[in-house]
Amino acid sequence: MVEGEKMSKEIVISPITRIEGHAKVTIHLGKDDAVKDAHFHVVDFRGFEKFCEGRPFYEMPSITARSCGICPVSHLLASAKTCDEIVGVNPPKTAIMLRRLIHMGQMIQSHALNFFHLSSPDILLGMDADPAERNIFGLIEKQPELAMQGIKLRKFGQEIIEKVAGKRIHSSDWILPGGVHWPLSKSKADYLLSNLPEALDITIKTLAMFKDRLDGLSEEVQNFGNFPSYYMGLVTASGGLEMYDGNIRIVDQDGKIVADQLDPSRYQEYVGEAVEPWSYMKFPYYKPLGYPDGIYRVGPLARLNVASHCGTPLADEELKEFKKLGKNGVVQSTFMYHYARLIEVLTCVETAKDLLEKPEILAERVQAKAFVNNYEGVGVAEAPRGTLMHHYKVDPQGMIRWCNMIIATEHNNLAYNKAVTQVAKKYVDSKQLREGMLNRVEAVIRAFDPCLSCATHAVGQMPLEVQLIDAEGKLLDRKIR
Repeated sequence: MVEGEKMSKEIVISPITRIEGHAKVTIHLGKDDAVKDAHFHVVDFRGFEKFCEGRPFYEMPSITARSCGICPVSHLLASAKTCDEIVGVNPPKTAIMLRRLIHMGQMIQSHALNFFHLSSPDILLGMDADPAERNIFGLIEKQPELAMQGIKLRKFGQEIIEKVAGKRIHSSDWILPGGVHWPLSKSKADYLLSNLPEALDITIKTLAMFKDRLDGLSEEVQNFGNFPSYYMGLVTASGGLEMYDGNIRIVDQDGKIVADQLDPSRYQEYVGEAVEPWSYMKFPYYKPLGYPDGIYRVGPLARLNVASHCGTPLADEELKEFKKLGKNGVVQSTFMYHYARLIEVLTCVETAKDLLEKPEILAERVQAKAFVNNYEGVGVAEAPRGTLMHHYKVDPQGMIRWCNMIIATEHNNLAYNKAVTQVAKKYVDSKQLREGMLNRVEAVIRAFDPCLSCATHAVGQMPLEVQLIDAEGKLLDRKIR
């Protein structure tokens, strides 16, 4: 808005429904009432980075995990890896295996939550369905078997977390710098293995169902956040899908690898962080391209775009089919996050089986003890929603004196805004506004599966803007803090 100019017309969607956290979308209209732009606003502030200062480093896994009840395991792992660097030890092999196993549980339960509970009502009941029925309860009524499969699959992921770490949510007593607190018992491993075939069967059937419906979803595939961008994710040394460790790979819209095997601990060399006055969420960007041209995406779609293989037999076959849908193996449509999410679930179920069948998973040595040997550490892992970065600096007594977190959801912030603008321009008619139009704007956000509870903090300044506007809509004064 320019000083002295009349207020532009806006359509506000608040709150965005069926996501984790609080947000709104403002659709800006031009003089002809056509959609000109749209903004995805994150409207709450939590500031975890700041109130971590002054706490002992070994409390950080527990503290940061509390930023989110949906993906606390991801924060536990990224934080624990950061603390591993501070104490300067390599956790025992079994501890790493157990961390990977709990990570598989986290991925399964979170992806199942998004697909079955949050997104399936749109996909299966229709974007224009009555909103009173277009929800998980409507899905249970109209497709009870599918809804039950979603509940069972998510339960399996949660049970992996519970059996390994003792609790399904906020199991921070189990993980610690240098490893984990206790090993996995054979009875619990056997229990998980006995339930794994059902989870695998559900995943395979759900993938088949989704692929069967793709032809009928061609309009959504074409118009839901379908634009070129860069993609970022962790990969193995051979370029395979990696969720716990590995290095960073970045590919462009044509599948060209523009950066490979980047050291995650040096993320500040290639990832910048910008802020805008209308959101509490930071805007990361790829530094060589600058802001905002350095837009990139993370998460399931990005991980499959950057990876050459998944590393498990069934998922590798699915990945081959997935890559055929894009140019040079790169699938651009944000709607296809749903497809990628299901392939990742398949990968995780297969990986969990492989880990549970290894005798070393039951070994009792799961911890390496030490105190502060380094004053700085960086831990990076792939959360369900994308690359999660923790960076701490400590004093000689191990007290946190500086903390930076780039939450997985934040990496996609530029892409959210581009996606909602694209969908709004395609579907929103301000002269004849219908609920289904606005639901499509929400649905493209749900495809990303943002988790805003832990992503709401800004770097450098509080993005607070106060405007003084007279009765005629003229801007009299504006203050930004």
